[in-house]
Amino acid sequence: MTETNRRDISWIFALLAAYFILQVGVRLATSHSLDLDEAEQVFRSQWLAAGYGPQPPFYNWLQYTVFQLTGVSLAALSVVKNLLLFISYLLYGLTARLVLRDKALVAIATLGLLTIPQMVFEMQRDLTHTVAVFFSASIFFYGFIRSLKQPSLASYLIAGVGIGFGLLAKYNFAILPAAALIAALADARLRPRIFDRRLVLTAVVALIIILPHLFWLKDNLDFATARTLEKMTASGHASYPAQVAMGVSSLALAVISFAGLTVAVFAIIFGKSLRPALGSGSQWTQLLERMMLVFLIGILLLIVFGGAAGIKDRWLVPMLFILPLYVCLKIEAAGVTTAKAFRRFMAVVAIIMIGVPAALYGSVAAARFTGHYERLNRPYAPMLETLRKQAEPAAILAGDSLLAGNLRQDIPGVPVLSVDYPGFSPDLSGRRPLLLVWLLPKDGSEALPPDMAQWLQTNLGASTPEALVIDEPYFYQRGDDRYRFGYAWVNQPG
Repeated sequence: MTETNRRDISWIFALLAAYFILQVGVRLATSHSLDLDEAEQVFRSQWLAAGYGPQPPFYNWLQYTVFQLTGVSLAALSVVKNLLLFISYLLYGLTARLVLRDKALVAIATLGLLTIPQMVFEMQRDLTHTVAVFFSASIFFYGFIRSLKQPSLASYLIAGVGIGFGLLAKYNFAILPAAALIAALADARLRPRIFDRRLVLTAVVALIIILPHLFWLKDNLDFATARTLEKMTASGHASYPAQVAMGVSSLALAVISFAGLTVAVFAIIFGKSLRPALGSGSQWTQLLERMMLVFLIGILLLIVFGGAAGIKDRWLVPMLFILPLYVCLKIEAAGVTTAKAFRRFMAVVAIIMIGVPAALYGSVAAARFTGHYERLNRPYAPMLETLRKQAEPAAILAGDSLLAGNLRQDIPGVPVLSVDYPGFSPDLSGRRPLLLVWLLPKDGSEALPPDMAQWLQTNLGASTPEALVIDEPYFYQRGDDRYRFGYAWVNQPG
């Protein structure tokens, strides 16, 4: 790097801005259909609530607001996600600049996030609430580090905003500020920053942000946590030792999955010079080590005493996202030269920035040659367009939220209900015809699903209508491959 570039790291953010703009373009070019989390956002944006279910409402509130301003569209979905990711990387870079002197390492730490598969690939592929966790964690981490190094009213305020947003993003976010608090208290040099009266501002701001959801959570605790606990404790009828073994092994695999590629990339670009860094440290590396240790201990306690048997790698985002910065702090503490490593690293970054968008597009477009279809290959929009030629629905009942969100994207003025989400039940009096649509499993029954028939009987007192079938070509179809949907009309005119 030139001396000018060492003093000015704004090029990092310009590069990231271009990358996330590219990701928006690739998503729009790939398919008009929505994946699971995208469809959930579109479906649940029909109403504003203090809580929606197993996931806290931060992303729902944000996407609802954007849809109110721009209308429902895939572009609005993609721009929101990529803007959150860009801001997260920006804040991460600003945090790195606070604790690293070598601007080459600031760049490597910031762009090192691209080496974490769960963040560079999975967050683009479908995740929304995990994106919100990363966004919130980046806000909190910046406010936390700034409060320790350059304390001000603003830094404590920023930390409070991050905590509030984080707890509204995912409940497991709570372990990040807890780990940060414990890690800082363990260092006598940092302890005064924790006992600073400005910490009251952090707590008050966080409480104000989460208060509306807390009132909802008080009356809906089982609804909000049952699904997550079910996922975590799904160990079948395993004995206690087997459950603990399953939990610990899943945690180990999750850590390897999350951190393995990053460690490998750093090992390759720094080579033998990375070895002395392993034994080096500073006040900041020690702080991050304690944070990660507290986090892992918290997960282990959850496994041993909470019955957790399956830890997912994406659940580690609130803590292990600090890994690239931690490695760079170790490298700087060891006094390792970075010029050659930086050039190697930028080559890796170039490969990732080209390869990930290509892989995301290719995973869908390759169906033309492989016949292997993803959810984004399903022709929801052409199906709805064909059915609207039969009659214009006044309301739609979908077989699940994935289908409901995809349908609403193309008919936003019509209420779209989902059998799997009873929390949204608008008055359908006078709304006829009612269109029922469901996915047809391969070689499965073409009859109206029993849960839809039950819904009609319970909510409308209607008998089972005639079930019909429609098929449309897949997006990127191979040959004459088509996807089938079941549908029925209730009180269709004529």
